[in-house]
Amino acid sequence: MKIIIIGATGTIGRHVATLFEGKHELIKVGTTKGDYQIDICSEQSIKIFFETIGPFDALISTTGKAAFKSLKDLSNADFRLGLDNKLLGQISLVLIGQHYINPAGSFTLTSGILSEDPVPGGSALSTVNGAINAFVKGAAIELKNDVRINAVSPGVVEDSPSFFEVFPGHIPVKMERVANAYYKSVMGALTGETIRVF
Repeated sequence: MKIIIIGATGTIGRHVATLFEGKHELIKVGTTKGDYQIDICSEQSIKIFFETIGPFDALISTTGKAAFKSLKDLSNADFRLGLDNKLLGQISLVLIGQHYINPAGSFTLTSGILSEDPVPGGSALSTVNGAINAFVKGAAIELKNDVRINAVSPGVVEDSPSFFEVFPGHIPVKMERVANAYYKSVMGALTGETIRVF
């Protein structure tokens, strides 16, 4: 399979890439690193990327920025960061990528546990993550040619100790479990699902 991993050099992406390495043709994509660089906030950047690489079988996105800030300090601009980047950026990968993906291919996006189990400071992320899960559910019934779409919703991961303090009571998730959730989405038969890992 020809598999694109957006965010392949990031905290989660590098573990996902390792899981697929040697078994499939991987295209590792980042903002500044990887085989290709794209700006997920730019439709033009995404279109040029897909035109360059041509048809593919699966796209995994492990990328996306959003503000982590107390509600009393949040502004519209803070919310727009997550809406434009983590939400619309990943949605754009699907909206444009659907015209290049092979039949029976799959998209896997990343949301996060804060959509269901919020913490102080996480309102913007809770909103964005919930919207990603809803998009996946809605898009699944419209994608053509047996193309599937899912989201992986991880809890705070063990490789991000700087976040442990702001996730009180959350048990860090092992990277092996997180990476295997993406593997399940790509290699399994699920569609329209949010695969929760916590």
